[in-house]
Amino acid sequence: MLRNPKALITARITLALYLATIITLVVTTFVPGPEEGVSITMVLAVKLLPLVGFIVPVYRGNSRAYIWLSFVIIFYFTQGVVSAWLSEGAIGPVITTVLTFLLFTVAMIHLKANRPETA
Repeated sequence: MLRNPKALITARITLALYLATIITLVVTTFVPGPEEGVSITMVLAVKLLPLVGFIVPVYRGNSRAYIWLSFVIIFYFTQGVVSAWLSEGAIGPVITTVLTFLLFTVAMIHLKANRPETA
């Protein structure tokens, strides 16, 4: 439930960052190329299943889902930072790191903007 116009803006930005993160995770599975002997289906399942459950709640602007998404996205941020460090700045992990950082930050801003008014 969105409580004010600012919350609507932050909800849309969060949704866009969420979708961009999912797209980046899919693209980085295939570029620069899948590893030999690795199941692409398994890699995509491990990468995407923790995030897929948040599609509908994030679209609806559910505050509790934003909180749980923030917990989950921390793991993706950590993996992105480690991959970016080990690959010495490869573009895929750097983009993942930036997107997950922005997603976490905007989700927190949304929660603050969308909190109920106190008397």
